[in-house]
Amino acid sequence: MAADKDVIIALDEGTTNAKAIALDGEGNILARFSTPLTLQTPREGWVEQSGDMLLSASVTVLEQAIRAVDAQRIAGLAISNQRETAIGWYRQSGKTLGPAISWQCSRTAPFCETLRQQGERHAVQALTGLPIAPLFSGSKMRWLLDSVPEGRALAQRGEICLGTIDSWLLWNLTAGEAFCCDESNASRTQLFNIHEGRWDERLLQLFGIPLAALPQVCPTSHRFGCTKGVAGIPDGIPVLAMAGDSHAALFGHALGKPGCVKATYGTGSSVMAPVSVAQAEMTTLATTVAWHDGDKRVYGLEGNIPHTGDAVAWLTDCTGLGELAPEALAAALNTLPASVDSTLGVYFVPALTGLGAPWWDDRARGSISGLSRGVKRAHLVRAALEAIAYQIADVVLAMRQHADFELSALMVDGGPTRNDWLMQYQADLLGCTVMRSDVAELSAVGAAIFARKALHPGRYEELTRFTARHTAFTPDMARHGRLQKRWQEWQAAVAKVRNEQHS
Repeated sequence: MAADKDVIIALDEGTTNAKAIALDGEGNILARFSTPLTLQTPREGWVEQSGDMLLSASVTVLEQAIRAVDAQRIAGLAISNQRETAIGWYRQSGKTLGPAISWQCSRTAPFCETLRQQGERHAVQALTGLPIAPLFSGSKMRWLLDSVPEGRALAQRGEICLGTIDSWLLWNLTAGEAFCCDESNASRTQLFNIHEGRWDERLLQLFGIPLAALPQVCPTSHRFGCTKGVAGIPDGIPVLAMAGDSHAALFGHALGKPGCVKATYGTGSSVMAPVSVAQAEMTTLATTVAWHDGDKRVYGLEGNIPHTGDAVAWLTDCTGLGELAPEALAAALNTLPASVDSTLGVYFVPALTGLGAPWWDDRARGSISGLSRGVKRAHLVRAALEAIAYQIADVVLAMRQHADFELSALMVDGGPTRNDWLMQYQADLLGCTVMRSDVAELSAVGAAIFARKALHPGRYEELTRFTARHTAFTPDMARHGRLQKRWQEWQAAVAKVRNEQHS
């Protein structure tokens, strides 16, 4: 790479924030910018966002990052994005069909249940590696087409575009010249054959999605197109990588090194382990395309948890802690759980819109059990944080069924990982070292590394110097043994929630 073209601008378009960072040729972060995003919940179980807001926020932080460095130094852009969120728009005007349907949204649960009752569970899982669930994009795209007059007919004529957020951003950044997504995002739609790397005709028919409405699928590390016609962003900057945020984070930790299992803690959480084969018949977890680096496809074994940081935010709002300034709230979430020896038997099962992996129960609803007169705010906060650790551990336990799975370290990233108490509890519960990224914007870093690979194909070994540094939390094995009983009691609380909903 020429010395005057050494900067990658990486966008991480998440659920609650859009972030952009500028990284130089040594991987140093030169500038970082962020802007908050809002969610709407117009009905129970519905979660959506304005597509125009997602685009505007993304362009804003990209523009800020570009302004912070000499534009002549920019070698390319990289995008990581919230996954499974589905959006539709009219190809000619660019106007959206309506709000983007968030990955958290469960409005398509009845359709998913119909597919299960029709006996499609095993066929869908075998092709996609995904259990039938409203989390994934395919049923959301169907809902979007049903929400507008003649939606399916327009889509069949190619007049409607359906995509994940990476394709929406790319389409707008390139003035509609590039309508693409990458394999990691495509594999989360439930319309993509992960073995053959293509949209699957049988799945498209099952979900009622015309092929003409879908983007071209490309490798994660790829020259997707160039910027054009976006105010504040110079024309001609190549977009060199796109990846789902969890996939990008896994790559940013250790480039997919075996045994380095990744857990992203955010609004929800994703636990992902790199594996060499797609063991798609596992029903408790998702088998996904981790990425296609331009040379080969790498698979990931994953468990998705809808409510982790989101559940803590809900509880802090209910207990008045949400009124604190962000710095004070972060300090309280560190000190309050450490101020008590236990939760006094309280367990919080945060199934606020259902349970994800390894349960996949969209009918379950949250509960706080074990309340007694002695329970104070500190016990409730501790129960909420413990629930994050238990849910991560439940997924890791399920992963041990995969022949290729190994765990040498849990590589963690995301906002809640700033909580030292939580990280130590996670290490003690699992009995393995937890390695916390010292870089907060790890998904953006991973996307930037994919972009550098697109610039220098075949020079994979050089990418390791761009991976993140980490802080280690070493497990207390004596405490590990004691925590197993609490974990079993947590699992009993989950079972009770599920039994109540299905009785």
